[in-house]
Formats: sequence, C-alpha cells, structure tokens
Amino acid sequence: MALASLATAGGYLHLQNGIARAMMGSGGMGGGGMGGGGTTIINPPPGSPFKDPAEAVKNALGVYELAVQEAQVNVNGTWATLLTYNGAFPGPTIRARRGETLRVQLKNFLPSTTEKNILGHTKNITNLHTHGLHVSPEPPADSMMIQLKPGEIYDYSYDLGHEEPGHLNFYHPHVHGVVAEQYWGGLAGPLVIEDDTTALAGYETHIMVLKDLTLSGSAPTPYTSMMDYMHGKEGNLVMVNGQVNPVLNIRPGQVQRWRIVNASNARFYKLSLEGHSLYLVGTDGGLLDKLYHISSLLLSPGERADILVKASRTAKSYRFLSLPYSRGGMSSQQQVTLLTLSCKGATVNSSLPTSVNPGAKRVVMDTSMLPRRTLTLSMMQGRGYINGISFTDMDHTYKFMSHLGGWEVWEIINQSGMDHPFHQHVNSAQILSITGGDSAYASLYTTIP
Repeated sequence: MALASLATAGGYLHLQNGIARAMMGSGGMGGGGMGGGGTTIINPPPGSPFKDPAEAVKNALGVYELAVQEAQVNVNGTWATLLTYNGAFPGPTIRARRGETLRVQLKNFLPSTTEKNILGHTKNITNLHTHGLHVSPEPPADSMMIQLKPGEIYDYSYDLGHEEPGHLNFYHPHVHGVVAEQYWGGLAGPLVIEDDTTALAGYETHIMVLKDLTLSGSAPTPYTSMMDYMHGKEGNLVMVNGQVNPVLNIRPGQVQRWRIVNASNARFYKLSLEGHSLYLVGTDGGLLDKLYHISSLLLSPGERADILVKASRTAKSYRFLSLPYSRGGMSSQQQVTLLTLSCKGATVNSSLPTSVNPGAKRVVMDTSMLPRRTLTLSMMQGRGYINGISFTDMDHTYKFMSHLGGWEVWEIINQSGMDHPFHQHVNSAQILSITGGDSAYASLYTTIP
C-alpha cells in the first residue's frame, strides 16, 4: 500500500459527495516547493525530549479561545518572533466529538498596519479555517470570507454532526492573499475529532506537527517574489512540534500511536522509521477499517495520517526520517532526520489490534450515470490555473453548481510539471483511481498528494 504522489501530467478520479456548491480559487499555501533560504539541516544531533503540542482548554462557557499574536519562540536555540496561537508554536490541540457544536473565539492581536505584501494585500488580517472538517462553509462556520482586522474578535460555531470519528484535522488562517505568509510564520494547530472506537484506546499516543522554516535574523524569511507564492517555500529547519530532532522514548516491544500533520507550506514528507515497519490506521478521512502495513508514507502539504509503531526488541536509537522524494519543480530531494526514537527500558509485549474501525467501508455504486467534472491544474506565466482560468482572491463566481447530498465524479488532471496537492473545503471524497497508484483501502480523503 502506498499513498502515491500524483504523477506529473497524471490524474485521479474521485467520488464526490455532499456538495452544496463548489468555488474554485487561488490563494493557497504553496505546493510546489523551493528553498526558503539556506541549506537544509539534514541530520541534526538528537535534541531535547519530545513534547506534544499544548492542549487547548475551554473557558467557562465551553468555548475555545485562540489569540493570534506575535510571540518569542525558541527555534533550535535561537529566539525568534513567530506568529502564534496563544503564544504557542504549533498552536494548541483542540479536541471535540462527532455530534457536538464546536465553538471557537478568534482574537486578532496582531499589530495594526497598513503595510501590504507584494500581492497588494494588507498584512495582519486573519481568519480561521478548520482544515478537514465536514461543516458549513457559511458564517459563523468555515467561511473564508470572514476577515478580522487587528483588534477584532469573531465567534465561530461548527456543527460536527457529519464528522467521521477518529478524524485528525488542523486549523490555520485562510485569508486569500496572505495565507501563505501567515502559515509560513507559524499559524497552525491540531484539531482532533475523538475516536468512537476503543480499538486504539490503550496505546500511548503522540501528535506530531511537521513544519519547516527558515529564519532571517529573528524572524521567518519574508515572501519577496512571485516564485515564493507559486512554488511555495521550504525551510532549512525541519521540525516536529517546533523541535529539531526531538528524542521520543519507547520501550522495546511497545506500540505507540503517532498522529501526524504536515503543516509545511511546500515540503512533502516521505516518512520512514529505521529498523521498523509502520502500520497505517487512519488518513485525512478518519480511521481505516484495519491496519495496513507500509514501509514508508508520503504526506503532501496539509495531509494527515495516523500510524502505529511497534518498537523493536533491540534497545537502541532509531531515526524517524523523511526520505528523498522527487516531485518536480525546484524542490529539495534530501533525506532529513525528523526525530530520534530512543528504544530503552524493560521489554513489553504490546499487541497490534486485529481491526480498527470496521465501519469504514468504501462506497460501492454504479458511477456511470453520475455527473462528471474535469479539473485540469496548470501553472504558467507566474499564475496557477484550473481549466485555464486564474482566479482572483475574492472571485465569488461559482463554476460548479451541484445538488446538496448528491454524488459526482471528479477527474483531476495535473499538468503543472510538479506534484501539487488538491484540497477541497468542507466536502469529503473517495478515490476511485490514481494514475500510477491504487485505491484499494477504505478511506475518505480531503487532500490527495
């Protein structure tokens, strides 16, 4: 089983459900990949003990409060001014359950400014996108048209009645024209829809937010060219939860659950653990029906995965790696050490589950009579295009009008000359076929590498 990358000039078919309307537009976070400045530190020495992201805590009214603010953060021994949620990098983990109403109060504490970026957009205006949730795209939920100026506050409310349990998501800003810079600067945090199953309840669990960054003095390197926006930026510091090569302890024979978010603007991670097999138990769409044995796992920007790791009985240190991966464009193709797994202590006999989420079945239907749409992705003359159209940041023109609750087949064709993620907001999809890959496992996807 492989989560294969979309091949150059390749494509995939997926089955789309639950569309109210589909609007295509630009303003993404960058998915091609070029250096953000400096040489990538590929094999840093083992660092400090691994730390999970902080846990968000509801206030007395049952609301999560997120303050967008600049904060001093220790990045690999250097104090840097990053963009943060509640002063934390990455942002704190928000947890909720299917059927609940998730409420988040977002406060924009960024400095007031009239400065514009090279695209002509005013900096420090922000909002909140719940990446992966199947919720309303209208205010006060996951609307990208909400914009908070410095000093403003907005109360978000999300009906989680349609969420898949065991669903790992994350949150970040999504104001068109400035999202790439704010995301690059540090604004991202995990969002977990808790499991309904007890199959994984007994395992030590860790959340890992993968993020790269390059510092210029005491701040992230700025976006200075159209190439930065078109190809994205890759940093020379590759971090897990803001740490460079942290050390995670595990006992020989122990099974741990790792919940991984790719919160990098442009870097793809081909994950592998020295001397170990990995077991895929969840993807963007939630928990899978069972374990899938894999030797490596490719995560595109914005993608998430749940894996189980069963430690070797040989007590030593092992490297959790991002292997070289060629995806076209101006991307790096180096092996990078992400984390050191320190296997030590008394041996335990942890067993792997026989099943995970038996209810995660693929939808099987005759698709021959369903509406079909083709989206061709391309890049030229400093712009990105869908079906030959380049969209403005506030283009409200709906190119597809669909029926709520209906099914459609979408064919996505990538002619951009490099791998590029495809992410659609608030709707789920199921892969039917991929050029050069397979779709033989039960999963609903929102991001396809």
